[in-house]
Amino acid sequence: MVNTLAKMIDHSLLHPTMDDAKLKAGCELAKKYNVASVCIKPYAVKKAVKWLEGSDVMVGTVIGFPQGGNTTEIKLIETEQACKDGAVEIDMVVNIGKVLGEEWDYVKNEIRLINEATVSKGAVLKVIFENDFLTEDKFKIKLCEICSELKVAFVKTSTGYGMVKGADGNYSYKGATEYDLKLMRKHSSPEVQIKAAGGVRSLDDLLKVKSWGVTRVGATATATMLNDAMVRFQGSQALPDSDSETDDIDGY
Repeated sequence: MVNTLAKMIDHSLLHPTMDDAKLKAGCELAKKYNVASVCIKPYAVKKAVKWLEGSDVMVGTVIGFPQGGNTTEIKLIETEQACKDGAVEIDMVVNIGKVLGEEWDYVKNEIRLINEATVSKGAVLKVIFENDFLTEDKFKIKLCEICSELKVAFVKTSTGYGMVKGADGNYSYKGATEYDLKLMRKHSSPEVQIKAAGGVRSLDDLLKVKSWGVTRVGATATATMLNDAMVRFQGSQALPDSDSETDDIDGY
């Protein structure tokens, strides 16, 4: 069970304040817990490949992150460079304004081109919706339908950084909610996997989203969740010296 849960986790190494020492420590943590992947800042993909040598932890990175407003051409260049550097998973943010404007031909064409570029390099694409910005279900449903038609590998709730400004001037963030995850699972084809990002920080959170059909989670609280899983399911102690600064940085 612990290994199954570990292979649900993309350990997030995307916070702007993380320097190379923290990124390396995060890769070492991911390797220690044998998670599915690290999702690391694009410039560090080559470094992550080297740091993770000897493990089966994959290297992923982000495209058009976190706002999604880059041109399709730039997103394609980012994708090609990331794959060249060794990334095998690509998390791409949709053009959120185009989604809200219901410019579906543009949205579909962009996802199609980036998916084709990703798959041609032997990698898989995860399409980030940024659900906090999508004010009506119809936007999320349409994105699920497009990604299903294009046979994208994953649809994903959030970047972890999509703060919404309220009428009072304060910012709030929901991330991966039960409602959205169930909606995305319902409206995506069975072959399309669901990735939850934003707010999955405890073992109970991880188990809940798993029960809703989620197969991958973007997380910073990796050590906390998996240490608790070891205690609960194996009756064993947490891994020694498992605390890491990367397990405490907000983001996903």
